[in-house]
Amino acid sequence: METKSRTLEITVLSAEDLRIDNKPVKKNAYVVVSVDPFNNRATKVDGEGGSYPSWNDKLVVEIPSQTRFVTLLVKCKGSRGEKTVGLARIPVTDFVGGYSPAACLQFLSYRLRDPKGLKNGIINVSLRVKEPLQDCSSQAAGGGGNAAATGLGIPIDGRRDYGVVTGIPIWTGYPSNSLY
Repeated sequence: METKSRTLEITVLSAEDLRIDNKPVKKNAYVVVSVDPFNNRATKVDGEGGSYPSWNDKLVVEIPSQTRFVTLLVKCKGSRGEKTVGLARIPVTDFVGGYSPAACLQFLSYRLRDPKGLKNGIINVSLRVKEPLQDCSSQAAGGGGNAAATGLGIPIDGRRDYGVVTGIPIWTGYPSNSLY
């Protein structure tokens, strides 16, 4: 039976170098996490962090199976209302179906873009997809059966714990004379 949605646990950790109209944000920044117009959550307002706010807020959202992006919208409350600081769109493929098991905690950073499309800081998050599967650490340690039999893990240095190894694939299809 195919599940209709997944639960995403996203912790909005912090942001770096936030600006409005090329001036540093002074205070009152917060983040709205949304998967569609009807499903969004907001962090608390950071009243002290300025251009380098820190939230460390854990938010839980349901992700329908057809969702392709999770949107992070950084806003700032001021005396003249709310202003958009920047936006980042996280592809769902960055944390589901990639090189690490979906249920493992992942730390990711994304470039923010202001309403004009210009670079405007970085946002740091951690996320985990909550699935009705076994915990990735118990699978890797062999607690949920033989990790090699389930296809999880690679033996490292002759050890038999089958720890999870992640990496970045490198394509070597370039002709050797095209690099210089």
